[in-house]
Amino acid sequence: MLQSRVLFRPVDYPASVAFYRDVLGLHIFREWATGTVFFLGGGLLELSRSAGPVTEDKISLWLQVRDVDAEFARLEAAGVTVAEAPVDEPWGLREARVRDPDGLMLVLVEIPPDHPMRRGRD
Repeated sequence: MLQSRVLFRPVDYPASVAFYRDVLGLHIFREWATGTVFFLGGGLLELSRSAGPVTEDKISLWLQVRDVDAEFARLEAAGVTVAEAPVDEPWGLREARVRDPDGLMLVLVEIPPDHPMRRGRD
């Protein structure tokens, strides 16, 4: 794994951002129209804005890997429950989704070399 973060889809996004930023005092790593990522000690916490009510997968683990297709194939061969095969997402990342033994969603993410997350904050 290259990087990881806890991905949380809160019911009230603005209230959650205010809580983590103003009450807990977490510093912002990155933000955009649909999400805010906070430094969380040795990791990151991402709050992601949802289009509607969130009833499932409010919390998932975001795991950056070098090659999402290879990692997905390895996990599938190991019998891991597949939620979604690798796909190029509209936001420019290649992602796949699997579940751990308790059903927690694990989002495997490959960041292409030309993606803004590789170049900095532009």
